[in-house]
Amino acid sequence: MSNVICSCLLGDNTNVRLRLSQLLHSEVEALYGDTSGEVFNDICEVELQGCRREFFSNATGTIFTVGEQVIVESDGGFDFGVVYSTGQIARKKLRLKGLDKNGQEFSALLRSADESDSQAILELKTRQAEIRDVCLNKIKKHELDLKLVDVELRMDQQKLSVYYTSSHRVDFRTLVRDLAGEFKARIQMVQITTREEARRANAFGPCGCLLCCSSWLQKIHANPFAEKSQYTEAAGNESHAFNITGLCNRPKCCLGYSKHEKGCQHHSSSSTPFPPVGSRVSTPDGTAFVESTDTQKKLVWLRYEKSDQRRKFPIEKFNALFLKK
Repeated sequence: MSNVICSCLLGDNTNVRLRLSQLLHSEVEALYGDTSGEVFNDICEVELQGCRREFFSNATGTIFTVGEQVIVESDGGFDFGVVYSTGQIARKKLRLKGLDKNGQEFSALLRSADESDSQAILELKTRQAEIRDVCLNKIKKHELDLKLVDVELRMDQQKLSVYYTSSHRVDFRTLVRDLAGEFKARIQMVQITTREEARRANAFGPCGCLLCCSSWLQKIHANPFAEKSQYTEAAGNESHAFNITGLCNRPKCCLGYSKHEKGCQHHSSSSTPFPPVGSRVSTPDGTAFVESTDTQKKLVWLRYEKSDQRRKFPIEKFNALFLKK
């Protein structure tokens, strides 16, 4: 993967994510009923730089809207972000993440960003591009075997986070001293995985859509939802590795949500032929058509036109009964 130049928070891709969140919030009444008499504005989910989303407590009494730029507390200083979800939606996400425990504390959402803040954010983005060039030169100077992915300068310019990838441990103490003397800020070196690198790229996948990790996945993981056997089977009759690997050169996250279900067709590693979905067969009970196949369980589902009944057949039995010899 080439070096990342993250376009989050100010790019068109952010508008796509925010639009999806706005559509979700427009359906809040249909999802949770009429909650006009209840107050759920004490927690907001804010998208920060690098497509990171965190929860912040809102004690300002202001009702923030999705897409609004805000100033938030950040590790003893302050930073900027964009409101991603509020109200019941934010509360639901909080519960799903297991963060709604008693005593859980969140950083504070301070206020809405004004015009001076917006101008400062634009200047910050310009300076980050310059900082990136300096970091690349420093890494080359110290001959460090690492790949610079991204840099993040906090809005108060008191902390600089440098994100990198490396296949082994790197001694970057001299680099940190150089950067601290150059920028007069606290330096944080963060080693990330290739999945995190892809998320920060905020790019489009081969499917033409925004990467799952950049758009809607709440947390980067090692894709525990997908089984290794799936990848083997998916590639059983294909020699194209790019069909199952993403920009991170790891199995695509979306494969974990494409498990073998009724109605889904997958390539089979066996030589047993499966009938095409939609094909018609003549049976003693009348004409039926193939509604779906399950190559993992080796089943064929038929639906009868006259009675609209649905029956399943093992593929061996189906071929014995209906396959022309």
